[in-house]
Amino acid sequence: MLYFFQQFLNGLHMGALYALLAFGYVLVNGVLHRTNLAHGAIFAFGGQTMILIAVFGWQVLWMTLPTTIAFAIAATFAYAALVGFVLSRNVFEPLAKSSPNAIVVATLGVLLFLTELARISAQTHDFWLPPLLSMPVVFAEGAGYKATLTVIQLLDCAIIVVVLAASGFVLARSRFGRDWRAVSDDPAAAAMCGVDTRFVFRGAVLAGALTAALAGMLAALHFGNIGFGSGLVFGLKVLFVTAVGGYRSPVRAALGALGFGIAESLWSGYFPIEWRDAWMFLLLSAMLVLRFSGRDTLQSSRPDFQGFPQR
Repeated sequence: MLYFFQQFLNGLHMGALYALLAFGYVLVNGVLHRTNLAHGAIFAFGGQTMILIAVFGWQVLWMTLPTTIAFAIAATFAYAALVGFVLSRNVFEPLAKSSPNAIVVATLGVLLFLTELARISAQTHDFWLPPLLSMPVVFAEGAGYKATLTVIQLLDCAIIVVVLAASGFVLARSRFGRDWRAVSDDPAAAAMCGVDTRFVFRGAVLAGALTAALAGMLAALHFGNIGFGSGLVFGLKVLFVTAVGGYRSPVRAALGALGFGIAESLWSGYFPIEWRDAWMFLLLSAMLVLRFSGRDTLQSSRPDFQGFPQR
């Protein structure tokens, strides 16, 4: 029983990272109405950028470890905001009226660009952060076995809960949240009612990029490193999870991603780990088929985003 509890605790941490990614993905997809493959790339780019800047601060600027980590986090948020701005203005907006495949191809190109940029910047070397706040916190103990999480895992979960709770409150109670729902439902009607669809679109893309980068940094602080190809894997998992749950509620998508992370951890604990991703993707694919069975089309009933009103 303690072993099961330990896998459940591990799943809570991974599920929290997935939840933050899913929340940001639905924020963007809710107004874009297109598949965005760049979201996972921003996750990996955020973690790798933080590590590279921390290494630079430690080895070149001779900063202390807390100072270089803080410096790296601030710089990574700035890079993520820049990526979000460029994505919104130079990729999504010009292609808003194009075929959905155009967005898929463009964001795939962004994914490859960010992946290669991180790899070239690191000269294909894997840099590792030292263990941070790795002291175990015991949740249960018996027969010589302890179910634990480290302090950094608990800190990651606490930060994610606060961010998701605050973001959910803003979406539910603020004007931006109301405008986001209006643009998500019908952008043309929202524009006719006086909603600044361009501002809402750019704000959603920026928020999505920042949440993806935050998830990447939290993962890097825990694991110490993020692989160059991890952005595609994490991005596809979040894409499938949010497709199963729909794009109308970022909070519901986050809860679904949390459940996926727990299920993934339990698989790792009881079944061959090398088959984990294959079976989890198979499960998500089966859920997608069951969800859309009996329909004539897989397209959403919402109208596609038709661009922005000219000023």
